[in-house]
Amino acid sequence: MTETRLDAVKLDGSGPVYDQIRRAIRDLVVSGEWPPGTGVPPEHALMEQLGASRMTVHRALVQLAREGLIVRRRRSGTVVATPPASHAMLDILSIPEEVRQLGQTYAFAVLSREDGRPSPEVAERFGLRRSDKVAHLVVLHRADGTPHVLEERVIHAAGVPGLGEEDFGETPPGDWLLRHSQWSQAEHAISAVGAGEEEAGLLDIAVGEPCLLVERRTWSQTEPVTAVRLLYPGSRHRFIGRFGPYGQV
Repeated sequence: MTETRLDAVKLDGSGPVYDQIRRAIRDLVVSGEWPPGTGVPPEHALMEQLGASRMTVHRALVQLAREGLIVRRRRSGTVVATPPASHAMLDILSIPEEVRQLGQTYAFAVLSREDGRPSPEVAERFGLRRSDKVAHLVVLHRADGTPHVLEERVIHAAGVPGLGEEDFGETPPGDWLLRHSQWSQAEHAISAVGAGEEEAGLLDIAVGEPCLLVERRTWSQTEPVTAVRLLYPGSRHRFIGRFGPYGQV
């Protein structure tokens, strides 16, 4: 088990102390500074370091455990939780891994990126407030040189530390988020749509050709992390899931 530096937990002075402690530890986890398996300082050490009561520290750690960010063990102490593995069609998928499983070569290009408050059109499309600060990206993923999926994504800056410094030159946004953020809830929808003119040009298909639209939103507790629209050419893709009486098999 990796040990942590206690002085890494810093309060920001905003709001109740228990929530400052929760946010401080959450940010260390979602930024990757405290990776899965890292030991979280015990309550008495946090109390002494932060000048907080035992009840305040305990409340912060209980909330972090409810969010799935830490695991509390009576004998071995508290550690940063390991995110659940992803598999099957309704999980959080890695597009590079998706392409590699097809035996094809993966490549991607960030076609555009805008940081700041969303435009009215983007706000409406993703259900955002105009006051939200987000990174809005359009990314084209390729498999063996052929357009595989067109991705449009917004990432909430407040919930993802390090977003402003990342240029996504080496890693696509979805995979970067899997490594640098934690999510506790997801909403997922699949629908059939016809390709618009711009989308058809990017995907190298005919205007109006049937596509599979995968829409997903994720939250860390009640705080939004990201929302994404993935447009797959229908003639090149199908999603398969195998289920038993108790779920996926």
